[in-house]
Amino acid sequence: MKSRSGLLVICLGLAACQGSNPYVATSNPLPPAPPQAATTFDRSAYPAPPRDYGRYRSWAWLNGHLPQGTAWADSAQVAEAVSNALDQRGLRPLHDNRPADLLVSADLHLETRLRQVQDDYGYGAGYYGGGYNRYGSGYGLYNTVPVIRTYQVQVVVVRVDLFDASTSQPVWSASAETTSQGNQRERTDALREAVEKAMSAYPPS
Repeated sequence: MKSRSGLLVICLGLAACQGSNPYVATSNPLPPAPPQAATTFDRSAYPAPPRDYGRYRSWAWLNGHLPQGTAWADSAQVAEAVSNALDQRGLRPLHDNRPADLLVSADLHLETRLRQVQDDYGYGAGYYGGGYNRYGSGYGLYNTVPVIRTYQVQVVVVRVDLFDASTSQPVWSASAETTSQGNQRERTDALREAVEKAMSAYPPS
């Protein structure tokens, strides 16, 4: 009797599921597009086209000013190092009133870095004696104790920024650092190497 009652309940449940759904989905129509939509182009809806770095052929200093120098290297040294690095990448400076393709700025400043070195100091102990063979017999122990030292050093950071001359928008930027130690000739070589390192990724692939 209980089995028949349970079967009847299941059948009634299935019959209820097959009935019509009292809920009906409705939606409102979309509002009409504004009249200016047919002639307006939304640039933000599309990705920006890749920049063509090959069209940049000439350059000039931003605002017509050479980069500022420091006690480590004067303005002329920084300008020469940057100019040489740009020249190696096919960018030629303009010295007349024609508009350049790129505007260039460079910055040179000192920063402090923390360096760490690890020294291993060894210690040992042992006893060797006996003599049942020609090498002897015994025991020994040797180990190292690492000592980490932290110190401060000053480095020179060179930063180069390139701007599109027609739009004034930044198109490329990079920086590199070098040691601040050495005589005048060594500092000049270090500055040249730092600028070349900063410009090594131009033009982007």
